[in-house]
Amino acid sequence: MTKAFLEITMKIAPENKSLAGEVYAKYKQPFLSGILGAKSKDLLLRAEDVQVLHGFDSKANAESYLKSDLFQKEVVPALTPYLMENPDIRIYECA
Repeated sequence: MTKAFLEITMKIAPENKSLAGEVYAKYKQPFLSGILGAKSKDLLLRAEDVQVLHGFDSKANAESYLKSDLFQKEVVPALTPYLMENPDIRIYECA
C-alpha cells in the first residue's frame, strides 16, 4: 500500500515537455524495480508545469530516493537542461 508520495513540480518550456517526458519514460522502470519501497510513478502534464508523482511504502524511502545514485547521478542531470527554475520537491505522508 502507498504510504507516501514524492511530488516533483518542474517549470519546463512547452517545446521541451516532450523531451522531459522521454526522461520520465527512460527512468520509470529503473525506479520501480530498483528503488526500495517504490510503488508507482506518474507523469502529470499541465499547461503551467510538469509534475512527477512517485508513490512509496514510507516517507523514509521517499526521502532516501532523493539521495540515491539513480536520482542524483542520472535523473537530475538528464532533466537539468530543460528546467527553467529549480523544481519544487515535496513529500506527503498518507494517513
